Amino acid sequence: MRRATRDTTRPEGRMARSQASTVEEYLEELPPGRREVVAALRSLILTNLPAGYEEGIGFGMIGYGIPLADYPHTYNRQPLSCVALAAQKHYFALYLTCVYGDPERETWLRERFRGAGKKLDMGKSCIRFRSLDDLPLDAIAELVAGTPPARLIERYEAVKGKPG
Repeated sequence: MRRATRDTTRPEGRMARSQASTVEEYLEELPPGRREVVAALRSLILTNLPAGYEEGIGFGMIGYGIPLADYPHTYNRQPLSCVALAAQKHYFALYLTCVYGDPERETWLRERFRGAGKKLDMGKSCIRFRSLDDLPLDAIAELVAGTPPARLIERYEAVKGKPG
């Protein structure tokens, strides 16, 4: 019986979860082609991210959230996440938690994918894609820009309940 081996020369053979502690370390551990995709999407997010969010590493990916000093009332004692980005084993993932639990924004996003002729591969908040061409980047930029921290907190509290 042949043993399955993992091809580490291909991007799909890379680890699924990063152990990096900084964004720079995260990017550095990616192969060049995958690094370019993550860096380009990161740049789009940073360009459109409203004031009040911080970039960091959480759960093995790059994330953008409201610092606990500004909003400590999360169910998991982690910063309230708006967006996260990861290079997974077989694809890239864009976590739009700013859409989770918001049927109106989810419908808007689905319509923007359809209008751009793009196929949406999405779970509750995770969009899986293989290249930047799979995404309507203008819609992603608009969604990020349209989510100031106050809006994210309001939506979070509508779903989880107000603290205290």
